[in-house]
Amino acid sequence: MADSLILEIADFEHDVLTGIYSEETGKPQPLRFTISVELAPIDRFDPDTALSASKNYMDLKFAASEALPADVHFRLIEAVADHVCETLFLQDARVTAVTVKIVKLAISENGEKIGMTLRRERR
Repeated sequence: MADSLILEIADFEHDVLTGIYSEETGKPQPLRFTISVELAPIDRFDPDTALSASKNYMDLKFAASEALPADVHFRLIEAVADHVCETLFLQDARVTAVTVKIVKLAISENGEKIGMTLRRERR
């Protein structure tokens, strides 16, 4: 079985223009992101291994915040997840797969976690 390296940011919240209903359009909605990125790992991580042998975790946060165009309305959160995946694939050729989980916080009535998960492998 091959080794794998999975980097993750969990429960990151960011407001995004998204939704299909009239009460959702025109204003940002709070979304909660959990993003996992799979990389092909090096043979060994020693105490003095450079960051370049892995990936900066803040790149994951960037893909779900600053990399999302602020003036674009995404009808579906699936499209938001797709944009996050493509951003991470473009950032780093070592990324082999991305998983994005998005929870729509504004529609929860009793603490439910309503959302979706998209997993993409590099094509």
